[in-house]
Amino acid sequence: MWSGANRAAEEFYAGLLQKFDEEKKGICKGPFIYEADVQVQLISKGQPNPLKNILHENETMFIVEKVPLEKEEPSHVEELPSEETAISDLSTSENVGLLALPVGRARQLIGFYTMAHNPNMTHLKINRPVAALPPLWVRCDGSDPERVSWLGAELLSTSSSVTGVVLYMVTCRVDKNYSVNLEDLKKSHKKRHHLSTLTASGFARYELFKSTALDDIVAASQTTITLDISWSPVDEILQTPPLSSTAALIVKNDAAAVDGSIECLLTVRGDLDFAEQLWCKMSSSVISYQDLVKCFTLVIQSLQHGDIQPWLHSGSRSLLSKLIHQSYHGAMDTVSLSGTVPVQMLLEIGLDKLKKDYICFFIGQELASLNHLEYFISPSVGTQEQVHRVQKLHHILEIVVSCMLFIKPQHELLFSLTQSCIKYYEQNPLDEQHIFQLPVRPTAVKDLYQNEKPQKWRVEINSGQKKVKTVWQLSDSPPVDHLNFHRPGKDDFSELTLNGSLEERISFTNMVTCSQVHFK
Repeated sequence: MWSGANRAAEEFYAGLLQKFDEEKKGICKGPFIYEADVQVQLISKGQPNPLKNILHENETMFIVEKVPLEKEEPSHVEELPSEETAISDLSTSENVGLLALPVGRARQLIGFYTMAHNPNMTHLKINRPVAALPPLWVRCDGSDPERVSWLGAELLSTSSSVTGVVLYMVTCRVDKNYSVNLEDLKKSHKKRHHLSTLTASGFARYELFKSTALDDIVAASQTTITLDISWSPVDEILQTPPLSSTAALIVKNDAAAVDGSIECLLTVRGDLDFAEQLWCKMSSSVISYQDLVKCFTLVIQSLQHGDIQPWLHSGSRSLLSKLIHQSYHGAMDTVSLSGTVPVQMLLEIGLDKLKKDYICFFIGQELASLNHLEYFISPSVGTQEQVHRVQKLHHILEIVVSCMLFIKPQHELLFSLTQSCIKYYEQNPLDEQHIFQLPVRPTAVKDLYQNEKPQKWRVEINSGQKKVKTVWQLSDSPPVDHLNFHRPGKDDFSELTLNGSLEERISFTNMVTCSQVHFK
């Protein structure tokens, strides 16, 4: 028995170590298979993390799950569900079968990981000192009485050796009538870790806006505006965050949600110069390359013959602007309207037009000065770089317009948000999926959240040690992605409101507990 467990621990550790070394060398071979039923993948920092809604950290870790099975032909004999299955609020869905392991198997794998790192296990055929590996997390199927959805292990170490391991257990369930007491959570934490002092920190997330297909203002989109609030100490479960909290506004927008509104807010300027007016006409009438060539040919010929003497705004470095300025003196360069030249000319006057439109908006709304916008409107870089910078400025505009339309914040908040976006994009490439965070004073946004139910509410109890904690969380969406939960049936649709939400929202609770094991 022990020889089999030792061999299994050695093989499991060897597979993890090989996977970790391959990742460090940039070799990506996909998950490795262990004993035919288990696959392991390494999630690097910054990659999508299935534990993000639970751990609220984004570090490198191993994710262990069941090997996906080949689809089988449906059996002609259907088994009747047991009474225990019928009353369970966890569905034995396809996702469970494909991803999650029974808790017993998960505990076994956590045991192998712990054994391999224990310096006292000198009989194991593992090179010493043992190379410390990233944390290990195993998906569980929730079929046990405690409804365990994850088991995890994270090493405790010094600069020279591994000294122990922290073992985590995550439980999750649909809990319409949750009954939990903060004092009971504190007592349980003290008893488990033999501690006399502790702190309780709170977190609440309020969804201020999320556009849906039923919104009459915008089409279906993914624009979300949320408010994250943190505070300590916590006085009671589901406490409304006090005004002394730390708050941040996370804005994420979808272009389709605000494009129409941007057109309304960017009113047609009354100071369009010749090039801008030309661009407006061409953008609505030119449909082919030949049309483009004909249009610029006509303009250049008119300039050469002195038929037109258009005026321009200062600052443009476009080829058309250069030709127009030369026409004032009766001598123009010869331009061959072939290849990409006509397209380049159209792009240049379009960029000039958009830059002036955006300048007009941000300065007119008193959200930025010309100096603030200099990076985005500078003509001293190449055309391609100018395009990238104008795209960044357009994304900032989308973010600001989303807030103006959907939460109508005070001007001070809009100004700070604009400046935050400007500073981000002066140093980073365009990222339309980026979630902008803006520190705000709770007193400035209290009317947006104090009478609302949070989308997520969490309390974390710890004693000064980051890894030793107890977490209880309530949310209106499942915190794990591999379990299917019982949803309202057709009889519940009478409770649906016009905007599609349930008057009495479904609540999901999850709890994270941990214990420390020290190697002596």
